[in-house]
Amino acid sequence: MLNSYFIKQGIKEAEIESFIRKEFPVGDYSRIDLQRTPLGTKIVIYTNKPGKIIGRGGKNINDITEAVKKNFNLENPQIDVKMVDNPNLDASIVAKQISSALEKGYNFKKIGNLTLKRIMSAGAIGAEIIISGRISGGKGMKGRFIEGYLKRSGDTAKKLVDYALEEANTKPGKIGIKVRIMKEFIDITGERRKTFEKPKDAVKVEAELIEEKEKEIKKIESAKKETKKTKPKTKRKKVKKPSDKK
Repeated sequence: MLNSYFIKQGIKEAEIESFIRKEFPVGDYSRIDLQRTPLGTKIVIYTNKPGKIIGRGGKNINDITEAVKKNFNLENPQIDVKMVDNPNLDASIVAKQISSALEKGYNFKKIGNLTLKRIMSAGAIGAEIIISGRISGGKGMKGRFIEGYLKRSGDTAKKLVDYALEEANTKPGKIGIKVRIMKEFIDITGERRKTFEKPKDAVKVEAELIEEKEKEIKKIESAKKETKKTKPKTKRKKVKKPSDKK
């Protein structure tokens, strides 16, 4: 019973998010959270441009509220807009920005390289941008831009890699944009970290191992020197070669 409730909640949240993206495309949405409150249903929209979503005098918010209430039969829906802390590390916002730039006619290589630099300078561990479609000329092509460390499979990739898919409608045709951003990684101690700085415990262990290896190497070298000193030198007997007589 509880599982079915969460499944229905997830489906409704996805439907509302896709509806808002299609009907109100102004602004760069990151994600939408659906929350149950005593007063009704609260919809939280995370974005990097809250002014565009709110509109003058809250006009856009009122329109979204009425549309959601009408299409999804929600009682007293409340729209709340929150600012994303770092939009350059949000895959959905980055993909939307690339899409709008391609629709304006910018070169895909320039967009990919500049966006990748912006992501990495914002503090990402690794990032990948794939732009595929009719990006130059009539033939379909794929542009791949990657930098840093990026996990691609397993539970770590699901938890730590932010993934987004977006489409750009250009004159030659549709262009697909895939963005993957890894903001954290799990170190040898099992902790999440945002940089590749090694924890103090790991550094100590590594230093101790290096010292032990150096001691072993010195012991081996000293043992070799002692064996050379104690080993008696054997003189080689010169063998006279028979001279060729004519």
